[in-house]
Amino acid sequence: MKKKVVVIAGPTAVGKTELSILLSKRINGEVINGDAMQVYKGLDIGTAKITPEEMHGIPHHLFDIKEPDQTFSAAEYQHAVRVKIDEVHTRGAIPVLTGGTGLYIQSVLYDYHFSEKGKDESVRAKLEAENENQEIDLHKRLAELDSDSASAIHPNNIRRVIRALEIIETTGMTPAELKASQKAESIYDHTLIGLDMDRDLLYQRINKRVDLMIEAGLEGEVRKLYDAGIRSVTSVQAIGYKEFYDYFDGKLTFEQTQDQIKQNSRRYAKRQLTWFRNKMTFNWFNMTENREKKIKEIIDYHAGI
Repeated sequence: MKKKVVVIAGPTAVGKTELSILLSKRINGEVINGDAMQVYKGLDIGTAKITPEEMHGIPHHLFDIKEPDQTFSAAEYQHAVRVKIDEVHTRGAIPVLTGGTGLYIQSVLYDYHFSEKGKDESVRAKLEAENENQEIDLHKRLAELDSDSASAIHPNNIRRVIRALEIIETTGMTPAELKASQKAESIYDHTLIGLDMDRDLLYQRINKRVDLMIEAGLEGEVRKLYDAGIRSVTSVQAIGYKEFYDYFDGKLTFEQTQDQIKQNSRRYAKRQLTWFRNKMTFNWFNMTENREKKIKEIIDYHAGI
């Protein structure tokens, strides 16, 4: 018998955290982090990480499990979450996987294997040597072969650039095509709750959230990472962090930094919605109006899961 898992997903600032707490109270749930950046310690304000007070006594898992200079792959996440799902069920509770990182969430629910396919040590060594010798711009090569991967991977994240190129050279498929070729069989009895809202309202909420983050000390939070010499790693490529790095480097004014964070957050929200709608089959709820009533309806509907 498949274990039950509830997923709450949607774009940034739509209100996933609030619903996760209220639903967990009703169904004896425990929240598992579904956001790629909230696994990192020290990235609190900029990732809108839930505070202990906001948890209202609901157990939360897989937050603050990595140092900001460490790597964390989808394969690691998949394994960690599946272990947590088993642990939650041993307590008679229901896992509530909540976040906006689509690939991470999908990797948990479906039988995707991050294994040996697409790996070749000799190909990787060749690519690493080319990068070391600066023979060619590997990110530019990736853009020519797979524009989707190139747009999703920062040029400084050379490890991921090389991995994407390794897959392409080894299998003849892009990373996305390789994943699609794998058996997408659900391994859980899962319920997918998707939150959406009117685009103008969502963008207003995003802009307001950024203002509140800056008031709460986002600049200082990023400055600690910057002064610690943390560079060219996944954590500080997060929205809200990479823009302040440019500000500290003198590339942006403070006002431009604020505007860039808002703009990049809005674009990210749009990409999130597109991904979730195209890749997974959610039961969507529009949160534009009567928010409290809509939350009650969602909870009442799912109370018997």
